[in-house]
Amino acid sequence: MRREDLGIARWGRILLDGLFPPTCLLCGAPGAGRDLCVGCAAELPYNRLACVRCGLPFPAEMPLGTVCGRCQQRPPPFGSCLTVFRYEGPIPFLITGAKFHGQLAAARLLGQCLAQRVSESGLALPEAIVPVPLHPRRQRARGYNQALEIARVAAGLLALPIEPRLAVRLIDTPPQTALEGRARRSNVRGAFAIQGRAAGRHLALVDDVMTTGSTLIELTQALGRAGARRVDVWVIARA
Repeated sequence: MRREDLGIARWGRILLDGLFPPTCLLCGAPGAGRDLCVGCAAELPYNRLACVRCGLPFPAEMPLGTVCGRCQQRPPPFGSCLTVFRYEGPIPFLITGAKFHGQLAAARLLGQCLAQRVSESGLALPEAIVPVPLHPRRQRARGYNQALEIARVAAGLLALPIEPRLAVRLIDTPPQTALEGRARRSNVRGAFAIQGRAAGRHLALVDDVMTTGSTLIELTQALGRAGARRVDVWVIARA
């Protein structure tokens, strides 16, 4: 993003904040530069003590860069996994609102939280962000893709390009939430195709929730077959 575009965006945010002051989505108090107050922000379940490869929360503090036993035995295909929160407390409320109830203010807040977490992580930034796609039928029914809305906000704050058409979902798979681990893997097998340039590129996938990681693994493998040099995973919450 050019410097003049960043300046326009900054003044646009100042104008909007003047007309519609940020209000905490969790308690209704005045927001601190976003729709989240200082008190609620401090109490969110941040997932800082987690495996760097799959984002699995550790029960106790571990050395920075620790990899869980499962990833040591069977490493996932993505290079790293950054997850902002654990899927608990008010996070399911925010994600459900963004995902099913058209609450784009919640998607914007989650995108802001993601950008902040990425900035603090010190990780090398990718060349582009790729939101996990919905099948066209499901996106028409819902009216939007929550992963795309979250990714738009994060990409803007991190000054990174976003490529929502690089990956497409070929199969309208049943929701993963009702399935167990092995069934989840079978459910998404062959579900994605790459229709843009991935060869030699460092990309980051963005999604809202990661449980077993089956969807992100399948999409990472599709990008790998298309020649991607590295794929990282950025997720709002780890279940």
